[in-house]
Amino acid sequence: MDYYALPVAKLIEELSKLPGIGRKTAQRLAFYILEMDPLEVEKLAASIKEAKEKIHYCKICCNLTDDDICNICKDEKRDRSVICVLEGPKDVVAMEKTREYKGLYHVLHGVISPMENIGPNEIKIKELLNRLQDGVVKEVILATNPTVEGEATALYISKILKPLGIKITRIAHGIPVGGDLEYFDEVTLSKAIENRREM
Repeated sequence: MDYYALPVAKLIEELSKLPGIGRKTAQRLAFYILEMDPLEVEKLAASIKEAKEKIHYCKICCNLTDDDICNICKDEKRDRSVICVLEGPKDVVAMEKTREYKGLYHVLHGVISPMENIGPNEIKIKELLNRLQDGVVKEVILATNPTVEGEATALYISKILKPLGIKITRIAHGIPVGGDLEYFDEVTLSKAIENRREM
């Protein structure tokens, strides 16, 4: 990095720490930022700072919000008898884009992963249990990702919720729309068979 002025080298270094940003992309972004209008750079820096300072967890569902309670939890039209449990805030956005789901959410902010020393106490399971005490919720949809950790987390949550008498469902996994069977691995195909439904 000796061929960069120190501030440029530092900028590239910081940008390369972002997920999905390799050294070359960080370099491109750094030079793009340097060519930006100074006012635009200030707006970018201010928006990063503002997001970091103002965004926190919703007191109810643990989604990201700039208020005490997020807009979804505030929405009286939502079905309060159903909670969809997700790994992260990005998953809420993905679910909302479907325009199919009308219930509430609960964001875990991670999954159980013994390899990374993340147990049930490190994610928002206790907060989920607190939400189920009033008897309003009739179904919990477990929508963690179909990874080893996601499956383990869903299994753990289903075991601790069973005694509460709440219906527990798991989202289906399998073949995406428009996919060709020949390109899918055995696990994806077996999940598709397992989650088949009558037509």
